[in-house]
Amino acid sequence: MKLKKFSLFDGVNYTLVVLIGILMLYPFINVLAVSVSSYSAYIENPLRIWPKHVSLEAYVEILRHPVLWSSYRNTIIVTASGVLFGILLYILTAYSLSKRHLRGRTVFMLAIVFTMLFNGGLIPNYLLMRSLGLLDSLAALVLPMLMSGFNLILMKTFMENIPEELEEAARIDGASDPYILFRIVVPLSMPIIATLCLFTAVAYWNNFFNAIVYIRTVEKWPLMLFLREVIEGAKLASISGGDNAAESGGQQLTPVTLQYATLMLVTLPILCVYPFLQKYFVKGIMLGSVKG
Repeated sequence: MKLKKFSLFDGVNYTLVVLIGILMLYPFINVLAVSVSSYSAYIENPLRIWPKHVSLEAYVEILRHPVLWSSYRNTIIVTASGVLFGILLYILTAYSLSKRHLRGRTVFMLAIVFTMLFNGGLIPNYLLMRSLGLLDSLAALVLPMLMSGFNLILMKTFMENIPEELEEAARIDGASDPYILFRIVVPLSMPIIATLCLFTAVAYWNNFFNAIVYIRTVEKWPLMLFLREVIEGAKLASISGGDNAAESGGQQLTPVTLQYATLMLVTLPILCVYPFLQKYFVKGIMLGSVKG
């Protein structure tokens, strides 16, 4: 078996990849280490990667807070609704725009590109949500982000590369347009669909600005708004009332420990989902962004 010659260029590439990987992984390890360490250990070395005086009190305290669970519920509802309805709209719109014989196709594409450069602004969007009666509702977190011009163009470009001969053969066999779309085009488009599911889910999961603008009730907070309050140093007790949540079992929990523990709890769900979609990610992006 002939071994591949190892060149200096390969060595430099591998070294850079390892260094970038370490830089990307270090913040996560640091947050995890600090979240289970005592405050004295954090003061001793804020950049530590190995925990000291290990304690799970911060996680216990955060998990006992009711606002965390209501925020999780709201975020899961918003993210699942946004991904489900958003992907459905992407599929229907992109499939139509991928057909060159569609009348007004250029006008529609120009309108979509225009939305990528300009938007109505904060005040018009707020007035629109108010006129629709959607203020202080989860629908106000779903609808404004339901479609993205960038994601739509990715899916349209991907569908344009699907051979038209497949659809023509299906039509000869008597297949209708809905049948062709959902039984032929959609299965072939799974790489780009999985990629857009990841993009959309991360966007909804991380969004907190719309919640600041549209949501007034604590019970309707998404997870990122709860995290924002914790990171800004607000006491957990001040969110829902009660005694000081920074004290548990006679041990004082510092805001830093609570913040880092909350960061871990908020980040883990996305980290658990990503590996299952990773194999589609690169393929979907490459095929959806390059036409040929």
